[in-house]
Amino acid sequence: MNRDWLPIKTTPWTLGLILLALLLLIQLTALPQRLDYWLYDRAITANPVNASDNVVLVTIDEPSLNRLGRWPWPRSLHAELIDKLTRAGARTIVFDVLFAEPSADDDALAAQMRNHGNVILPVYLSPPTSQYLLSEQLPVSTLATAAAGLGHAHVELDSDGVARGLYLFNGLGNRLWPSLALAARGAGPESPAARNIPPYVNVRDEYRAVPLIGGAGSLPSYSFAQVLSQPPAPERFSGKTVFVGATAAGLGDILPTPFSGLSRPMSGVEFHANVFSAQSRGLLMRRAPEWVSAVLALAMVLMYSLALPPLRPARTLIACVSGAAALIGLYLFTLRVLGWWIPMANAMLVPLLAFPISSGLRLAMTNRFLNRQLDGLARSPQVALPAPSGRHPTQLLEHFIALFQPTGWLLTEERNVLSRQDLRPADIPEDLTPGLWLHDSNRSWIQLLRGGTRYHLGLALPNDLGREAIQRYLQRLHLEQTAPANRNSRHSENISARIERVRVATDRLNHMQQFIHRSFERMPDGIIVTDELGVIRFANGHIEEWFREPMPSLGGLPLVRLLEGHDPRETPPWHETVSDTLTLRQSRTVDLRIRDKDFLIHFAPFSLPDSNQQGIIANISDISELREQQRQHREAIDFISHDVRSPLVSQLALIEQLKRDPSHIEQSQLEQLSRLARRSYHLAEEFVQLARAEQLTETRFYECEFLAIVENARDSVSEQALEKQIQLQLQGTEDLWLRGNAELLERAVINLLTNAVQYSPGGSTVSIQVFQAGHQACLAIADEGSGIDPEELPFLFDRYRRQKSSELAGVHGTGLGLSFVKTVVEKHRGEISVLSSPGDGSTFTLKLPIADPLA
Repeated sequence: MNRDWLPIKTTPWTLGLILLALLLLIQLTALPQRLDYWLYDRAITANPVNASDNVVLVTIDEPSLNRLGRWPWPRSLHAELIDKLTRAGARTIVFDVLFAEPSADDDALAAQMRNHGNVILPVYLSPPTSQYLLSEQLPVSTLATAAAGLGHAHVELDSDGVARGLYLFNGLGNRLWPSLALAARGAGPESPAARNIPPYVNVRDEYRAVPLIGGAGSLPSYSFAQVLSQPPAPERFSGKTVFVGATAAGLGDILPTPFSGLSRPMSGVEFHANVFSAQSRGLLMRRAPEWVSAVLALAMVLMYSLALPPLRPARTLIACVSGAAALIGLYLFTLRVLGWWIPMANAMLVPLLAFPISSGLRLAMTNRFLNRQLDGLARSPQVALPAPSGRHPTQLLEHFIALFQPTGWLLTEERNVLSRQDLRPADIPEDLTPGLWLHDSNRSWIQLLRGGTRYHLGLALPNDLGREAIQRYLQRLHLEQTAPANRNSRHSENISARIERVRVATDRLNHMQQFIHRSFERMPDGIIVTDELGVIRFANGHIEEWFREPMPSLGGLPLVRLLEGHDPRETPPWHETVSDTLTLRQSRTVDLRIRDKDFLIHFAPFSLPDSNQQGIIANISDISELREQQRQHREAIDFISHDVRSPLVSQLALIEQLKRDPSHIEQSQLEQLSRLARRSYHLAEEFVQLARAEQLTETRFYECEFLAIVENARDSVSEQALEKQIQLQLQGTEDLWLRGNAELLERAVINLLTNAVQYSPGGSTVSIQVFQAGHQACLAIADEGSGIDPEELPFLFDRYRRQKSSELAGVHGTGLGLSFVKTVVEKHRGEISVLSSPGDGSTFTLKLPIADPLA
């Protein structure tokens, strides 16, 4: 389904409207209020306020009940308590005990209250029974007139049942009673601003939140019975306000607080004492009007609607977290410093909602973009080759014939022969497994199934060195058709179709990247790709090998610095070549030399499609072999123009001389002409033999016996050795079979023996040893000649290279013999070495691999 028409964009309007709608929906729940209560509780309990020094409790607790008897007590005990507190110097006595019914001891209690002069009694607002309306429960008139003031004892419970504050004034009709704490400070009843209020209507005014000093038992307290049983204690009560009330279970009211919850509730008298302590220190907190919270929330919605759309995702998170932190800081400042409790829940919900909403909008836009890109990727070409398993056996046979040139083949369909040459149906093996090749010597067979039809295909391959490689290659081919993969299994993985499309597209891109990377790596040339500043961004393995620079150090290295570090030059400088390629956008081709090897580097500018980015692709080709061939070509021209041309010119001159006087032909002239002709022949023969050796391939190899080759070479040189009375001693009786070209090997040994005889003095001995060392057949030829100078040894096997000492001694050579020997040995994957020193003769050692008779 195409969803491109959906107007999903991260704009101020869309983000702001969504935030506002969600805030309005959240108002239908208790979440904002609960969040406000939670924030207040954390702020109050994290840093409790200190208690006032002039507040103390006298509690009607369990020990007092045990000692003084069951409740209610005679009011004479309360009169005695007031007397003790008066003599102890208590400033104010506040009773959280309702004396609503007359008693015989009321006059005595009233007298003690008048004697003290500052006793506060409570007023309760509650219906007498559930069938009556709300009414004021006042102390009896005798006590009420004796009291210095009356105050209501009601504590406001929030919607979650926790006491966090109270109304300073509460009452019915036109009379509002101050709270006990406010009455203790001398406040009297007030009239509400509104008039004509029915007498049964509960009126409350001036709510204050109370910062408690801690949980139950945080204020200093003394048991009622303990105070009565001990003498007056001015050190405890002098100048203080004493709150008297019940804390025993079942007597007093219990109030859950932010410090305790329902686990350890606080008594009402202790709560009122906390109110008095906070009021005396000016710490009671006002609750801000509802419109403040609404205005703050709307301001946050407006701010985030304008700020978030242009921000990046990471900065969006930072902005939301910073906004929430700023609101918490503002909340704590107004609460603890200014004494205002501002409900922050709605404002704090804005950044909490803004981040997921803006992220969701971005994801929606990204989703639409990805859908378009995925559709484009699905239509893009992919690097895939048709599998050979999908081809008909007749096509396979046609391709095999064109590729491998078999000497014979056979293709049958069931019992019918479709094509054959030199193979018959009777040759088909019986134990063929469908899809698997069976190789029998140079014959390869396979059974294929196509659409329920059975085919047999056989090939008779050429019996040469490439047969085994072809059979290994055939073994790797997958020619049998396989059942399609069960795509229904993906549904059990609970992967959406979009994720599957992403996976397919990613696999396709990965395959393309791997194909490009492997293609670059397998190219015979070195490849360097730079950016528009000439900095290397990619290099294949040839660059790492040739420049001997590790791949991590190549990335980010300027191309100019790499080239200058390995081939410094002044004309033209590398920076000029690279900069011209980038600025003029023209290709350049320059020679490059690295560690005695010749290269050709081609600079080509490129530009990325649909982008202004550009760079250079540098293609580096190793032309050392080409340069070596050019050098050899020049040497060959020099050789032909001098060494071959010189004897021919001499022959022509001698022939012209003989033609002028044919009657006086001397024997010496004929011998000289014969020597010149033989020299020309030997030069041409060695030149041809060297060319044959350089063109030698393993296709011209066959099994041959090394000792026989050496014996034939010795017999060929025996006449030359006999002329100088040099003895050729051959040691070796073991047959050593090689795979090679016997003709060229024999010629190479002849060259070594010829040199040994030519450079050895008359009457000496040339030792020839043939032996096996490991998997190698070895030949060692040692002479007793003058040896070779050490400075000439490194160049001994170079073509057209002659020994200076030999030339001075009158032994003239072509400089091709030893080069021919080395070429033949290397073509046979062997090695040759020489050990020589002046005056001690020379020993040439030749090593060739032995053919495995089991192969």
